[in-house]
Amino acid sequence: MAWIESLQKAINYMEDHLLEDITIESIARHANASSFHFQRTFSVLTDVSVGEYLRRRRLTLAAEELSRTDCKIIDLAYKYGYDTPEAFTKAFRRQHGVTPSDARKGIGKLQSYNRLIIQVNLKGVEPMKYRIVEEAAFQVVGLKREYSYENEENLIGIPKFWEEVNANGTDGLLFKVNNGPIKGVLGICVDNIADQSKKMEYWIASASNGEVPEGLDSFEIPASKWAVFEVHGPMPGAMPKVWKQIFSEWFPSSGYEHAGTPELEVYSEDDPSSPDLYSEIWIPVK
Repeated sequence: MAWIESLQKAINYMEDHLLEDITIESIARHANASSFHFQRTFSVLTDVSVGEYLRRRRLTLAAEELSRTDCKIIDLAYKYGYDTPEAFTKAFRRQHGVTPSDARKGIGKLQSYNRLIIQVNLKGVEPMKYRIVEEAAFQVVGLKREYSYENEENLIGIPKFWEEVNANGTDGLLFKVNNGPIKGVLGICVDNIADQSKKMEYWIASASNGEVPEGLDSFEIPASKWAVFEVHGPMPGAMPKVWKQIFSEWFPSSGYEHAGTPELEVYSEDDPSSPDLYSEIWIPVK
């Protein structure tokens, strides 16, 4: 349960410094995690990004202060991190459905997001099917993109990346060269923690022992002990559902920790909309 306590410490840090320009790096340090893994764990457990949580909480506090004080709207805008009153008004209307001026007049209803407290369910209602395997290092070939996790570029860019690969036929090539130890096309998250670049790599690839086809790159997945989870059901809903179970139920009760190396999502050639679709999540553990 130590990692849950660390996660809550990071959330408490966010709350204590809501009016400051805090970074993902400074938040993640309070969870004893890399920026990438903190952002990923946080979004899986809460269904919102770190940036969105901060925006919601700041606008909640701004609405409360607007209602109970005579503070000028321009001063509230600067206090809660907006460069102009116009930017503040736009964000305020997006969350609350009314402008700050209307809210001060009591027009409309305000949308409040409370301080987050992490609670973990150790009694999984639905059973999780998984196995522990050890695998030697292996090569993957495919395409990679770099995304910034600081401005949440990865949350927007990765789905578009998959659309491109499926549309231009690269997915068919990856299935064709897939002769390595894991069968299927892989979505691979790589944390670039070593170079402090505030970026992550995302690969769409397959395990392949042969030569690297023209137009593709290669990457070595290190030897690891893996927790391999079964995913049953259509995309896109089935995969995030299992991810949430892993972080909210399995990790807190299993005794394992994330090893910090790349994790994999494994997709088959079957119809992604099929209710019988089978996929997997591979997480390196220690």
